[in-house]
Amino acid sequence: MNAIEIMEILPHRYPLLLVDRILEFEEGKRIVGLKNVSVNEPFFQGHFPGFPLFPGVYVLEAMAQVGGILMIKSLKLEIGKYAVVFAGVDDARFKKPVFPGDQLIMELEVISLKKTLSKMKGVAKVEGRTVAEAVLYAAARRLEEVTR
Repeated sequence: MNAIEIMEILPHRYPLLLVDRILEFEEGKRIVGLKNVSVNEPFFQGHFPGFPLFPGVYVLEAMAQVGGILMIKSLKLEIGKYAVVFAGVDDARFKKPVFPGDQLIMELEVISLKKTLSKMKGVAKVEGRTVAEAVLYAAARRLEEVTR
């Protein structure tokens, strides 16, 4: 799945669309996504001057977006009627820094998959090395519920 197809599924846009490509997808089971980390991204101006470091919360958000794609496609959620929202995170660990020029590979595996609350184990890697891992929770909400 390329960036255009991703934008047809996710509502996120620059600068917060953090998925460039889906590399693997097994409905209801797992997904692998890619984020190309570019020095041109706006947060690098302040995080940190002279030492550009991809923020850890953005690593978690990128994993959550990949997981959201898995939820939307696996649960056959109608685009434009539902939003997948971040519902929580457990056991987040940041093992190595992520820098401009890195390709962040995010692998998510379903622990439980439901509209009301899904749970996935996420691992983010650069060059085959784990840089972060977490258990992520997400819920599908009707857009009219989210926009109130």
